[in-house]
Amino acid sequence: MEKVDTRMYRVGNEELVLEEVSKLRPLKYNKFQWWRRFAAPNKPLEDKAPLIDKIKNGDLEFSNYFWQALYTELELNAKREEIKDSMKWIETTQVDRARRKRLWEDFEKDEAKKLEYIKKQFVKIFKMTPEDYEEQLLKIDGTLEDLYYRCESLFGLKVKELKAPRVKRQPRVVKYKRP
Repeated sequence: MEKVDTRMYRVGNEELVLEEVSKLRPLKYNKFQWWRRFAAPNKPLEDKAPLIDKIKNGDLEFSNYFWQALYTELELNAKREEIKDSMKWIETTQVDRARRKRLWEDFEKDEAKKLEYIKKQFVKIFKMTPEDYEEQLLKIDGTLEDLYYRCESLFGLKVKELKAPRVKRQPRVVKYKRP
């Protein structure tokens, strides 16, 4: 007799998903973001940090919400194999399905935000236009760090205008005459 596939979600490589999730930091429960269970392996650098440092730290890497969503789908598949009754499965996985939905939404927002930030920073840091950036994206076959160094060698860094230090005036001293 042929075994019937009861999985709800098609997760390609389960070992890869489990390996990537094991790299993430577990989060404590947060009632405002209850659907997130893991965070990036490294804490993100502050906003003022140089772009290359953010790249090396992994702040701009592929969003970890993707792996969390796939991990949730694996859990849903496991519950589907345990619970044969469809109505009972729907009841017991209500929270997991809501978690999955929110994680996919977070993934889409996070990826769009990161890609837009990278583009703005490259155009801001290097002597390049947005069209040059798009062209280099199509040509590069490597990591974001490789793209950074390639753009640095091809376009060079923009020279920042140094602002003269502000000279503070001495406060006026008002002398009062006694009447």
